[in-house]
Amino acid sequence: MTTEPAITADQAATKDAAREVLLDALLALKSREEMAAFLADLCTPAELRAFTERWQVARLLDAGDKSYREIAAEAGASPTTVVRVARYLKDMPHQGYRIALDRISAD
Repeated sequence: MTTEPAITADQAATKDAAREVLLDALLALKSREEMAAFLADLCTPAELRAFTERWQVARLLDAGDKSYREIAAEAGASPTTVVRVARYLKDMPHQGYRIALDRISAD
Protein backbone atom coordinates (compact mmCIF):
# COMPACT_ATOMS: atom_id res chain seq x y z
CA MET A 1 0.00 0.00 0.00
CA THR A 2 1.38 3.39 -0.95
CA THR A 3 0.79 6.51 1.03
CA GLU A 4 0.93 10.05 -0.22
CA PRO A 5 3.73 12.14 1.19
CA ALA A 6 2.78 14.68 3.82
CA ILE A 7 2.50 18.21 2.52
CA THR A 8 4.17 21.19 4.11
CA ALA A 9 2.33 24.21 5.47
CA ASP A 10 3.51 26.21 2.45
CA GLN A 11 2.14 23.59 0.06
CA ALA A 12 -1.18 23.56 1.91
CA ALA A 13 -1.38 27.37 1.71
CA THR A 14 -0.64 27.24 -2.01
CA LYS A 15 -3.40 24.65 -2.52
CA ASP A 16 -5.83 26.79 -0.49
CA ALA A 17 -4.98 29.85 -2.60
CA ALA A 18 -5.42 27.85 -5.81
CA ARG A 19 -8.82 26.66 -4.59
CA GLU A 20 -9.88 30.25 -3.93
CA VAL A 21 -8.84 31.24 -7.46
CA LEU A 22 -10.88 28.33 -8.85
CA LEU A 23 -13.91 29.45 -6.86
CA ASP A 24 -13.47 32.98 -8.22
CA ALA A 25 -13.33 31.58 -11.77
CA LEU A 26 -16.57 29.66 -11.22
CA LEU A 27 -18.25 32.76 -9.83
CA ALA A 28 -17.08 34.85 -12.81
CA LEU A 29 -19.02 32.73 -15.32
CA LYS A 30 -22.24 34.41 -16.39
CA SER A 31 -24.29 31.83 -18.27
CA ARG A 32 -25.13 28.16 -18.39
CA GLU A 33 -23.17 27.93 -21.66
CA GLU A 34 -20.06 29.48 -20.09
CA MET A 35 -20.29 27.13 -17.12
CA ALA A 36 -20.74 24.09 -19.38
CA ALA A 37 -17.70 25.08 -21.45
CA PHE A 38 -15.56 25.65 -18.36
CA LEU A 39 -16.59 22.37 -16.75
CA ALA A 40 -15.98 20.50 -20.03
CA ASP A 41 -12.42 21.86 -20.02
CA LEU A 42 -11.85 21.34 -16.30
CA CYS A 43 -13.39 17.89 -15.74
CA THR A 44 -13.30 14.52 -17.40
CA PRO A 45 -16.60 13.18 -18.76
CA ALA A 46 -16.69 10.71 -15.85
CA GLU A 47 -16.26 13.53 -13.32
CA LEU A 48 -19.10 15.48 -14.92
CA ARG A 49 -21.33 12.39 -14.85
CA ALA A 50 -20.50 11.94 -11.14
CA PHE A 51 -21.38 15.58 -10.40
CA THR A 52 -24.64 15.24 -12.33
CA GLU A 53 -25.51 11.99 -10.57
CA ARG A 54 -24.86 13.45 -7.10
CA TRP A 55 -26.92 16.53 -7.88
CA GLN A 56 -29.83 14.41 -9.14
CA VAL A 57 -29.62 12.33 -5.95
CA ALA A 58 -29.65 15.51 -3.83
CA ARG A 59 -32.73 16.81 -5.65
CA LEU A 60 -34.56 13.49 -5.29
CA LEU A 61 -33.67 13.26 -1.59
CA ASP A 62 -34.88 16.81 -1.05
CA ALA A 63 -38.22 15.99 -2.69
CA GLY A 64 -38.66 13.38 0.04
CA ASP A 65 -41.08 11.10 -1.76
CA LYS A 66 -38.83 8.17 -2.70
CA SER A 67 -36.86 5.52 -0.86
CA TYR A 68 -33.08 5.39 -1.12
CA ARG A 69 -33.43 2.33 -3.33
CA GLU A 70 -35.82 4.16 -5.70
CA ILE A 71 -33.51 7.18 -5.80
CA ALA A 72 -30.50 5.00 -6.61
CA ALA A 73 -32.41 3.36 -9.47
CA GLU A 74 -33.76 6.62 -10.88
CA ALA A 75 -30.44 8.45 -10.70
CA GLY A 76 -28.37 5.47 -11.81
CA ALA A 77 -26.38 5.84 -8.59
CA SER A 78 -25.09 3.31 -6.14
CA PRO A 79 -26.80 3.01 -2.77
CA THR A 80 -23.51 4.20 -1.24
CA THR A 81 -23.73 7.43 -3.23
CA VAL A 82 -27.31 7.98 -2.10
CA VAL A 83 -26.35 7.48 1.55
CA ARG A 84 -23.31 9.75 1.21
CA VAL A 85 -25.31 12.55 -0.42
CA ALA A 86 -28.05 12.16 2.19
CA ARG A 87 -25.48 12.49 4.96
CA TYR A 88 -23.98 15.63 3.39
CA LEU A 89 -27.44 17.07 2.80
CA LYS A 90 -28.51 16.46 6.38
CA ASP A 91 -25.53 16.40 8.72
CA MET A 92 -22.45 18.07 7.30
CA PRO A 93 -21.53 21.64 8.26
CA HIS A 94 -20.85 22.85 4.69
CA GLN A 95 -24.52 22.70 3.66
CA GLY A 96 -23.60 23.33 0.02
CA TYR A 97 -26.36 21.08 -1.30
CA ARG A 98 -28.89 22.81 0.95
CA ILE A 99 -27.85 26.30 -0.16
CA ALA A 100 -28.14 25.39 -3.84
CA LEU A 101 -31.44 23.53 -3.42
CA ASP A 102 -32.98 26.41 -1.49
CA ARG A 103 -31.83 29.02 -4.01
CA ILE A 104 -33.14 27.02 -6.95
CA SER A 105 -36.52 26.43 -5.29
CA ALA A 106 -36.81 30.14 -4.49
CA ASP A 107 -36.53 31.04 -8.19
